[in-house]
Amino acid sequence: MERLCKNGIKLGVLAVVLAVAVATAVCAFEFPSFGGKYQKVKPVNGVVSVPLAKVNDGKAHFFKYSEGGKELDFFVVKGSDGQIHTAFDACDVCYHEKKGYVQQGGNMICKNCNKKFPITQIGAQADGGCNPSYLPAKVDASTVRIKVSDLKSGARLF
Repeated sequence: MERLCKNGIKLGVLAVVLAVAVATAVCAFEFPSFGGKYQKVKPVNGVVSVPLAKVNDGKAHFFKYSEGGKELDFFVVKGSDGQIHTAFDACDVCYHEKKGYVQQGGNMICKNCNKKFPITQIGAQADGGCNPSYLPAKVDASTVRIKVSDLKSGARLF
């Protein structure tokens, strides 16, 4: 009887350890960091800079710029066209809901209305409607640069 009790305790401990390990693995894949999906950025001389190597993988990378208590969220993603696309993490129509976007393959999907937008079509030409709200950026061989004034122009979305 005593042996069964000891084995039962061992199995219980093993089950708890396994549950914690699974939960940790799920969280690690679900959330990019403990701070959420946004990485905070700070401007230098009126410009936010993101290393191109950090966003050159075809995955949407989400950033947060804060000023005066206002947080402005945006994403940077390399499309299948080889170009870097930048937009606020807010759509021109659904921004009141403050849900933003999620990437699914070659599309960004509005988390409010579920409309899909090809990453390759995100830009100045996709103005209005439920598109990701365009955020101008300059891209050179090593850096994506976004002016703070351009970030501030999207304050109404947040």
